[in-house]
Amino acid sequence: MNLSIIIVSFNTKNLLLDCITSIEKTVKKNTYEVIVVDNVSTDGTREEIEKLSKRKKYLKVILNKENEGFSKANNRGVRLSSGKYILFLNPDMIMYDDTIDGMVEFVEKNEKAGAATCFLSLPNGKLDDAAHRGFPTPWRAFSHFSGLSRIFPKSKLFSGYSLSHMDITKTHEIEALAGAFMLLPRVAGDEVNWWDEDYFWYGEDLDFCYRLKKKGWKIYFVPKYKALHFKGASGGIKKTTKNLTTASEDTKRKAQQARFDAMRIFYRKHYNDKYPKFISGLVLKGIDIKHFVSKVKS
Repeated sequence: MNLSIIIVSFNTKNLLLDCITSIEKTVKKNTYEVIVVDNVSTDGTREEIEKLSKRKKYLKVILNKENEGFSKANNRGVRLSSGKYILFLNPDMIMYDDTIDGMVEFVEKNEKAGAATCFLSLPNGKLDDAAHRGFPTPWRAFSHFSGLSRIFPKSKLFSGYSLSHMDITKTHEIEALAGAFMLLPRVAGDEVNWWDEDYFWYGEDLDFCYRLKKKGWKIYFVPKYKALHFKGASGGIKKTTKNLTTASEDTKRKAQQARFDAMRIFYRKHYNDKYPKFISGLVLKGIDIKHFVSKVKS
């Protein structure tokens, strides 16, 4: 088995089925398996995916008894997998011709590639900015949330979080990519012990990439290959999928909470000891304020 594709699902039945169909239609050069880990969906996903697995030999299904979050569910999928390469994929992704095969070939040829992603196109054709990021240092976070990065998108000084000063038409190294499409060799994942289960939802892909970089692995953005990302269908808090999501109000609240929890966890794990206490205090207070404002707006 050359490739294991792991998809964590939560109430995205139709998108998930479309995603699996697109994989089957486009992967031609690799032996592969698809492992779906379902976090207790209530929209008929579990029934449909079980039926499909009886017809598709490449499809394996894990039905969790409780919603374990993104990291823990992915780790369950890894333990069941057998591929030399692992592709973590969101259920709201659609593959284009040659995307997966081309990305596997790229990683095979670049032995220091710890992870790689393609051009994740939103429905409006723009790049999903989560697929092309720098790590959120205090200065980069300030530049991002203050709007300086939008005012000066080509300035390396202000665009460190989005890396918008870099040429997105050419392959290059980045610091972090999105867990929506994350391809890596098994040996790299083994070295960093896969996903950090302290994260429930959001932030875990940044953390994964941070640990890979610390071990000397490189992270690549490869725009030659593209995939469609509807983005945020499970959580229901993204504008791109507000007409597609079936998320309840309770799920939306939990997603928003998890988003800000992830910011706090990442900072405390990786930056708390790197900066003076007053800087860390300002950062964490800024996260609290941003969280409060998001609650008021909702």
